[in-house]
Amino acid sequence: MTNVWCVRAEFGTFTKHFVEGGYVAIGWLPSTDLSSIKSRDELYPIYKAEHPDDTSNIVIGQQVGQIARFLLEIAAGDYVITPAADTEWLHYGQVAPEPSYYFAAGDDGCPYRHRRRVVWAKKRLKRGDFSVPFQNTIRSSLTVFAVSQRDEFLAAIGRSDLAPRSAPSLYDPYRVVLEQVLELDDKEFEILVGYLLTALGFEGSEVTGKTGDGGVDAKGVLNVANLAKVEVFVQAKRYKFGAKVSANTVRQLRQAIPFGGQGAFITTADFQNAAADVALEPGFPRIGLLNGRQLVDLLIEHWGDIPPEFRERLGLKPGLVLA
Repeated sequence: MTNVWCVRAEFGTFTKHFVEGGYVAIGWLPSTDLSSIKSRDELYPIYKAEHPDDTSNIVIGQQVGQIARFLLEIAAGDYVITPAADTEWLHYGQVAPEPSYYFAAGDDGCPYRHRRRVVWAKKRLKRGDFSVPFQNTIRSSLTVFAVSQRDEFLAAIGRSDLAPRSAPSLYDPYRVVLEQVLELDDKEFEILVGYLLTALGFEGSEVTGKTGDGGVDAKGVLNVANLAKVEVFVQAKRYKFGAKVSANTVRQLRQAIPFGGQGAFITTADFQNAAADVALEPGFPRIGLLNGRQLVDLLIEHWGDIPPEFRERLGLKPGLVLA
């Protein structure tokens, strides 16, 4: 089975080296060629010798686990993802045939000497095009980890090694929930978005419905565990299935964002490609885009913060399978 992995490049610092050099790389043991390593247990004495100050079994276990994952679990033909420096883009490629591991000199500007050869795709993927669970996975603090949403990734690049189903299912749980969202009236939708913003960490959020457009304008301060606060201006609009928010509509929101603020656009539909380009245009306030499927992801993720009457109305429940 083809697996999907994420290998970070020091917060994107060495992403260019990875892509241009045709590899992914890790550090930790810069003095030891690991070509002959066959098991995870062999790595412990090597790690302890090179990192004598690490005495915690938890720390040692985590670091050795990542090295072993990179060295022993990533296989030829697997896909690897490396976030770009701006985190909005994902580079991806396929691990070269064995032996793909090599111990590099580290003289190309990237200090990480343990490398796996990778054939990188010419195109990049927008991080925001993926589901909320996928994006949450990519946020992991680990350097090397498996991406559990492999089927979503394979579908995004137009590849799949899944066996064809004999009878395709016509049931789409995302559509079922979104149909119920579209049945809400303007005020109900306004209240639902308000609850969701609060669940996401907004403080003092002010939500005001616009008469006749079925949308919601909101602003509030996003408080991330009291570590960072960002003023965010949100617009939410309901569109029928198949509709796509235009670049001009997103640009109108951007024009309303004051200096120092950021924006977010929530819709039940999707966005034109040009709209995504406007949202991430350099030199302007960033606008996060949340399409209908991602909206459902968040409603499921924060279902406990949504009042029971809304959960029942929308069909939300813990463990709802959206695959």
